Amino acid sequence: MFAAHSVILIILLYVLLLFGLALWVERRTRYRSSSVMPGWVYALSLAVFFTSWTFYGSVGFAVNSGMLFLAIYIGALISVIFWWVTLRRMVAVKEVFRITSIADFISTRYRRSQRIAALVTLLALSGIAPYISLQLTAVVSSFSIITGSHESEAWDLTGLLVMLMMLVFTIMFGIRRLDPTERHSGMIAVLVAECLVKLFALLIVGFFIVRTVFGDLNGLIETLNHEEMLYLTEFSQPSHSGLMWTTLIVLGFAAVQYLPRQFHVSVVESSDQRHIKTAMWMFPLYLVLINLFVIPIAAAGLKLGLPLASADYFVLKVPQALGHDMMSLIAFIGGFAAATGMIIISTMTLATMTSNHLVLPVCEKINFLQPLQGYLLQVRWVIAALILTSSYVLAMVLSNSYILSAMGLISFVAILQLAPPVLIGMFWRHGNSMGAMTGLFAGYILWGWTLIIPSMIAEGWLPASIMTEGPFGISWLRPEAFLGIDFLPSLVHSVFWSMLFNIMFYLLGSWFYHPQKHERALTREFMAAMLSRGKISGKARPTGLDAYIALEPKLVEANDLLVRYLGADKADEAILRITDDLQVSRKPYLTIIELMEFHRMLEHVLAGSIGSASAHAAIEERINYTEREEADLKALYSHIVNELQGQVRHEQATNANIGGYQFLDEMQTQIDDLESTITTQKKQIAELETRLEARYEEIFTHRMEAQKLRVENESLRRRLVDEPE
Repeated sequence: MFAAHSVILIILLYVLLLFGLALWVERRTRYRSSSVMPGWVYALSLAVFFTSWTFYGSVGFAVNSGMLFLAIYIGALISVIFWWVTLRRMVAVKEVFRITSIADFISTRYRRSQRIAALVTLLALSGIAPYISLQLTAVVSSFSIITGSHESEAWDLTGLLVMLMMLVFTIMFGIRRLDPTERHSGMIAVLVAECLVKLFALLIVGFFIVRTVFGDLNGLIETLNHEEMLYLTEFSQPSHSGLMWTTLIVLGFAAVQYLPRQFHVSVVESSDQRHIKTAMWMFPLYLVLINLFVIPIAAAGLKLGLPLASADYFVLKVPQALGHDMMSLIAFIGGFAAATGMIIISTMTLATMTSNHLVLPVCEKINFLQPLQGYLLQVRWVIAALILTSSYVLAMVLSNSYILSAMGLISFVAILQLAPPVLIGMFWRHGNSMGAMTGLFAGYILWGWTLIIPSMIAEGWLPASIMTEGPFGISWLRPEAFLGIDFLPSLVHSVFWSMLFNIMFYLLGSWFYHPQKHERALTREFMAAMLSRGKISGKARPTGLDAYIALEPKLVEANDLLVRYLGADKADEAILRITDDLQVSRKPYLTIIELMEFHRMLEHVLAGSIGSASAHAAIEERINYTEREEADLKALYSHIVNELQGQVRHEQATNANIGGYQFLDEMQTQIDDLESTITTQKKQIAELETRLEARYEEIFTHRMEAQKLRVENESLRRRLVDEPE
């Protein structure tokens, strides 16, 4: 056992080392010409997927269910196989649209819908915030084990200390800047360090346990062959059918890509698509290594007769039972690293999503809250504090309860609801905002009803009659027997119904709803971005328009917009950079095309701070066009249509009742339609030319055969004439 103050001192020293590493890396990155991280750093940062639920919980899972614990990781490995198709497309879209989170990604795919972004954010908060509580519980429980203190005392001191340290760390290295698309080199360095610490800690403890308890590998194999240990290495057991295996594999497949923290490190922090190839072999290797000693540690705990109720902490208790406190301390540090890495990155991503898609839209609509738009960074700090504080309180209240112990898989089912709009939306261009909204909402409701409600009933917060009789006596609405299906395990039951309704409503909504031109244009742009290398492909634009638009009022208008969200210094810096890039800083007047480019880049800058959907809405609301500017846009549109099609859609252009900024989307839609038609016609011409060439060859062959027949006929005729009668 260690004294509590000694362990606290070690924790403080460890966190100070992490602070020093983050500061050193950020300072070093600041003086480098490139912010591109090495491929191995990117790959290792993805190992934040393995939390204390893996470090401690996998052993407990194995003790109770044998090899079933591998199902989640098999699903993750299957997902990795497809990363060069799926993850690479998401990274490319991120570079084009400056995506800030998984909520921003989904909303950008579907009309930049703020409602969809808000729904995704609520789902993530519901599923991930309690999962943070699970990590805090792991830290406090492991602290009480190695110090021998009562868990309630650990909550009062250690839990609060860890929560405060994680808050300071998250703000300093995760939410210090307003733009979450900027590289967080310090935070990524800390994640990599913690991923290495937890891996080496588990390997060291695992080697020690095998050597001390079993002697060598032969001793381990002999122990596992004992009748009471055989179930640890069995894949098929009566208690977990193929349905359970399939369900966990599906959950692992979705979690490794769509958990908010995974999306951030794999997509938002990505600096080079080629690093995905490095991650495709390093991540599986890490996965194998971190699970290498799960079964040996489980077998050691059973062999030493440790209580099954404490199986989740066999990693700590086995060295402690063997009298090696130093190994217990190493295991504690590894578990601490596994928990804190997840807490930091999850808090940062949830704070960003909440501020962009819940707080900011409310501030836009409520007048007395509008001044908060200028303090968006401070709002994120407050949200991060609220998330961590509420997670701490929830963990303290629900310590050792059913809900908290089951929260790992419950959270994975919540995140699974994001898979249809993301995965189907990346490959099926006919998926639209109505399908995504209805599908997500249906999946969210079914997830809450079939998993959260039973957990609350188990805690005694709701009447048990809901489980046995259904709400208001409606038996077919029973949470664990929905629509009369009562033979499935609760987890399988929830995944089945939530995904069935999610996918069904997505397909039906997309089938019956016909999206507007703006959404169809954005979908085409999104699909094109996925196939790009992450760069915005510029299109040739007409030149020679008159420069009559005064630059200064447009700069003032843009500055007023940016100051609301970025602050005065950041706004000035962004506008200066945009004008320099457009080479208009010394021009007194702009052309209409330069103005549209200016506003496009303005939206691009704003999207990096408040999300793509919020940026688009802010531009449409705050940027105005004069009558002449709108008329020129329509005239320009008509000119482009005439040039590309040869037929004038002039009436549509002049009668369209749309604003100036929206008009660019209309122009782009028509241009894309016409270019698509031209491409199709070129393909048809190529096919006709091929067929014509084939006909030419056939005609030539026929002519040769006819010539040959004529020669043969002439030869026969001469022979007949020359032969004597």
